[in-house]
Amino acid sequence: MPIAHPFPPFISRNSRVLILGSFPSVRSRAEGFYYGHPQNRFWQVLAALLEEELPADLVSKQRLLEKHRIALWDVIASCEITGSSDLSIKNAQVNPIADIIAATGIRVILLNGGTATRLYEKRAAPKPDIPALALPSTSAANAAWRLPQLIASWGVIRNFL
Repeated sequence: MPIAHPFPPFISRNSRVLILGSFPSVRSRAEGFYYGHPQNRFWQVLAALLEEELPADLVSKQRLLEKHRIALWDVIASCEITGSSDLSIKNAQVNPIADIIAATGIRVILLNGGTATRLYEKRAAPKPDIPALALPSTSAANAAWRLPQLIASWGVIRNFL
């Protein structure tokens, strides 16, 4: 049975960078916001790159994103998924990414992981006329990438803020 994406994109007219994941984890769906699982290194990576304190709650996460003009969303609008595993995703429907960013100042899309990258490249249509860069997943399931490697790879975000 398909699950619809449970919360809206975090985006404003002032956003400059859009980070797209695949689909929220069980923990993120329960919390109602992106990258809610404590083992996901997303917030550690952002805090390090932006030279900010690690956000501890929803309000501080949102303030960090607003301050640095970062938008968050996911490529998938709905899908069948077992738990939080991207490998189990079936029948994915893609979000209208170009439509949602049309009235913003977004200059780049950063794709968080292989599933987000693959689905964006193959299924997003129309694609916005801005660069879309594939980055390694911040998920704990991506154990091959240690935190320092993720921070170095994600450093490209600084070029667009």
